[in-house]
Amino acid sequence: MTRAPLTGESVLDAALTLFAERGYHGTALSEIAGALDVRTPSLYNHMRSKHDLLRTLVERTVTGVLADFRTAVDGRTDPIDRLHHATLVYARRHATHRREAIVVNRDTGSLDEPHRSAMQDLRRAHEHGLREIITDGVRTGRFAVDSPALASFAIREMCVSIARWFRDDGPVGPDQVAREYTEFALTIVGVGRV
Repeated sequence: MTRAPLTGESVLDAALTLFAERGYHGTALSEIAGALDVRTPSLYNHMRSKHDLLRTLVERTVTGVLADFRTAVDGRTDPIDRLHHATLVYARRHATHRREAIVVNRDTGSLDEPHRSAMQDLRRAHEHGLREIITDGVRTGRFAVDSPALASFAIREMCVSIARWFRDDGPVGPDQVAREYTEFALTIVGVGRV
């Protein structure tokens, strides 16, 4: 059998798998090379450093989450509709991109500055966008919750947890999980089933 060609994407994919399983600090470059069946120096044709791999993975993930959010709510005005779609896409992403979610939520703090702050700013932009939807829903009487910030945190953490327990071969698929978590999110803000 011939081995697949070594590419920047294959190095990133191997790093992603190992970072998700063992953590950034628990993964040596030699282990990434071993997973690809190459010698460690071969990796440097496709990356600058282990830190660069982490930075790329985190950046792709957080920019993807923010883009998903913006696309999901763009053009929608009703807070219930906006929260429904924002939660749907966020929950689904955590079922379909589990490795990325685990790495971002555990290892973003391992990034060097200014990368760590830049990634945290993007994550905050998503949180603030979700909180703004909830605040708007409270202001217009569509939601009944005392703290939009706490509700936003609860919804985001609930969705993040999907990455830890969801399995492709489990009894429910990502779309069903996303739909049910969306109902849970609407309950958190005081809306009955829609």
